[in-house]
Amino acid sequence: MDGELRSHFFPSADGLQLHALTLGKSNSLTPVVCLPGLSRPARDFVVLALHLNRAGGRRVISLDYRGRGGSDWDPDWTHYSMPVEHGDLLSVLDALKISKAIFVGLSRGGLHALMLSAAQPQRVAGLVLNDVGPQIEPQGLVNIKDYIGKLPLLRNVEEAIAHYKRVMGPRFPAVSDEDWRFYASNSLNITPERMRLSYDPQLARTLDAFDPSAPLPDMWPAFEAIRAPILALRGENSDLLSPEAHAQMAKRNPLCELHVVPGQGHAPLLLDTPTLSRIGAFVAKLAV
Repeated sequence: MDGELRSHFFPSADGLQLHALTLGKSNSLTPVVCLPGLSRPARDFVVLALHLNRAGGRRVISLDYRGRGGSDWDPDWTHYSMPVEHGDLLSVLDALKISKAIFVGLSRGGLHALMLSAAQPQRVAGLVLNDVGPQIEPQGLVNIKDYIGKLPLLRNVEEAIAHYKRVMGPRFPAVSDEDWRFYASNSLNITPERMRLSYDPQLARTLDAFDPSAPLPDMWPAFEAIRAPILALRGENSDLLSPEAHAQMAKRNPLCELHVVPGQGHAPLLLDTPTLSRIGAFVAKLAV
């Protein structure tokens, strides 16, 4: 086991510095690559990375998309798009010489993992999709649009914890005080004046044109074509991935296993012991 977190920086095709966290050294085991949600940082996966590394010595890499966490903000907000981010992801994988990995994708990160499965299936040894799938609920995107880029005046971590408990608590009754602290600390940066978002608020503009009445892309054919093992997680109170769509994932791809995280919404925080153990068991049995 190598339990030291390391920061790495990589140039994007257009000159921004992209940040990734790594835990563990390269070895014979297929690494795990963690892909965050729309506004989430690489450090969301620190607890999962420690769990996987301690259990089997597996190397774990977690990426900050441009405009998030330790990566540079883009002066052109239109570059906060799936195609540009996907190019960044491929650049980081190539820089780290990762030809094959197990991908853990949280929400938007899961969509990146699905895209990679379709475009470069040889690169995907397995998929953990956290509260996302080939069919997502428009109302869940509306709810994300309502809060992204917005933050009241919060002067310290305690006020931040209270804020997230108030806003998210009804859908996350199972989250402990310790986990709320972890989530709030990851979501915000401390400055002398106040707590600030850990991402570029211009990200909110990427949802300006979202129309909940317009049909979303049909991703079922791409999902059904995946030939790597899949573990599909769903928060019990999720507003983005419905119970029906979650069940369909196992019916429409026989390689897909299901797991529901009790007492959490979109998206499960990947901090509770049962969920960490479920992911760990899934990764271990891939035998790669």
